[in-house]
Amino acid sequence: MASKLTSGRQDNQGSGAFIRSESAFRNFISPDPNARFPAEKGRYALYISPTCPWAHRTTIVRILKGLEDIVDLYELHPSMGPKGWYFSGEGSSLPADPLYGFKYLPDLYKKADPSFTGPFTVPMLWDKKSHTVVNNESSEIVRMLTIAFDNLLPEHLREVNRPGGGLYPEHLMSSIDEANSWVYNLINNGVYKTGFATTQQAYEANLYPLFEGLDRVEQLLSSPPPSESGSPDTKSRKYLLGDNLTEADVRLYTTIIRFDVAYRPVFLCSLKSIRHDYPNIYSWLRRLYWDRDSRETNSAFHKTSAPYLDVYGPSYAAARHKKVFGGQGPLIVPRGPTPLIDQL
Repeated sequence: MASKLTSGRQDNQGSGAFIRSESAFRNFISPDPNARFPAEKGRYALYISPTCPWAHRTTIVRILKGLEDIVDLYELHPSMGPKGWYFSGEGSSLPADPLYGFKYLPDLYKKADPSFTGPFTVPMLWDKKSHTVVNNESSEIVRMLTIAFDNLLPEHLREVNRPGGGLYPEHLMSSIDEANSWVYNLINNGVYKTGFATTQQAYEANLYPLFEGLDRVEQLLSSPPPSESGSPDTKSRKYLLGDNLTEADVRLYTTIIRFDVAYRPVFLCSLKSIRHDYPNIYSWLRRLYWDRDSRETNSAFHKTSAPYLDVYGPSYAAARHKKVFGGQGPLIVPRGPTPLIDQL
């Protein structure tokens, strides 16, 4: 049973390459009260597993935007079972789906569309009123959470009043889209193309571009932020695209927080580590993770990461064991590093 964590297939031409599946439900919530899916308090539920980085980005934005009382959050077990994502009642997972009593996420997809055959992925945004899936593409859910509910929020949480003009401000849209594109291809998805490769050729074909992408991020974070006056700025930038947090930081963060604890030891992304070889990325990561006081982050990165740092490794070990080895043979879970993340 596939998930967004592992949804995809091996190349049937025998190259051993991992090819990610496309999301199937692509509807949008709108501020327009006459839309098919209008923004309403309490109408929608976000289904996630805390180990999935694609789901993680949506939970970060939900907190950044102050949507905890507007969009419900339903958490599944950190690892998949034989039938995919499921409710276990263990840790922070709910014991069952609170809407229909289902134990398995595929049952919700089948309720929305009995003919749907998968993949049954998280994150998944559900409409409680029309009993259907709105969207299961994380990047589009992020955009909806960013802008669709602003009319329901207090003034200080609306995009126009956020530092820098919001997570996706008009003056940075093209820069954010460009960064998202290469970060996704080389890094966000690059770790999966590396870790799920089943031939040496496919592994190396994605390993080296992955670290070229990380090198590019390191260089970007060490460069001065863009100057509105046009004159050169001598200080290094705080965030990926300047002095203010944007969607690009959120999308990169969920991969980097998992890198040293999961992707490097489990997915064989082993050329370098974040903590020892990328000082600017590691500083950026720790600032986001340890920021529990500022209005800009609202503790979103820490709240959604700290409880699960020691879960990422075992979850990814199980996912790779199933994807690459068909679940056969012993499952060995790497431990460390120590500490899982350094203090700021």
